[in-house]
Amino acid sequence: MEQRRLGRSGHQSSVLIYGAAALAEVDQPTADASIRLALDAGINHFDVAASYGDAELRLGPWMPEIRDRIFLATKTGVRDREGAWAQINHSLERLQTDHLDLIQIHAVGDTGELDLVTRPGGALEAVARAREEGLASAVGITGHGHQAPATHLEALGRFPFDTVLTPLNWVLAQDPAYLADYQALVAEVQVQDAGLMIIKVASRRNWPEGPEGHGYSTWYEPFEDQERIAAAVAWVLSHPEVTGIATPGDVRLLPLVIEAERRLGEIGLEQAEQVLGRASDYSSPFINIPI
Repeated sequence: MEQRRLGRSGHQSSVLIYGAAALAEVDQPTADASIRLALDAGINHFDVAASYGDAELRLGPWMPEIRDRIFLATKTGVRDREGAWAQINHSLERLQTDHLDLIQIHAVGDTGELDLVTRPGGALEAVARAREEGLASAVGITGHGHQAPATHLEALGRFPFDTVLTPLNWVLAQDPAYLADYQALVAEVQVQDAGLMIIKVASRRNWPEGPEGHGYSTWYEPFEDQERIAAAVAWVLSHPEVTGIATPGDVRLLPLVIEAERRLGEIGLEQAEQVLGRASDYSSPFINIPI
């Protein structure tokens, strides 16, 4: 699998980042099969979060075998310093490790959330402490929503985050305002030599009637056919500034995304855009994010 440098961290991360939200509600045998599939495909970067149900617990038993050969990232969604510090330490226990490669402040998608985490006594002080005390090698920021790229640009102006995890897909880029915000973020990421990771690559749209009762555990409706997933992956990875993309939050989609990465050399940018341009009911997943 192709690898790209994760900014100034220097880590050569696989272009597919294992999105461990997929493990939130599965049993251990299902998690084991998915993790093994990822490892066998060459994925060396695993991304989880304290808020992803049992996902940290599903990854934990694998650490004695794989900890020294993967890049391990988790996230805290707590907004105050003391709460975030406690959650980071709890994540270390659940993941059965004493060190994270990356700890991220989770779900910062607008300036209101950014103000909360960067204020005196906010979560940023906890993640910075984790890096200072050797519990994590790097700190990052993540977020959803149409304001995420602009918010992450502002975040880089307030603190030198090592990584940014932000949304991008073909349909989001059709919005000139969104694209301009994303491009401004890219420019600053490159100036600071931060790592840029992407989410919502395989998203098709919001579930028309909400996420309950559908066949996937994702809160958005994903593409589920190989042609469109291959085009979506190829389109995002055609951007050289992108280190990697987080795989969707459902274990059943992982084989399709792995196959998409294998087909990268077969799908040109123009072909990918044609496939995605023909996709029906393709829209932003952030029109009505379920709470």
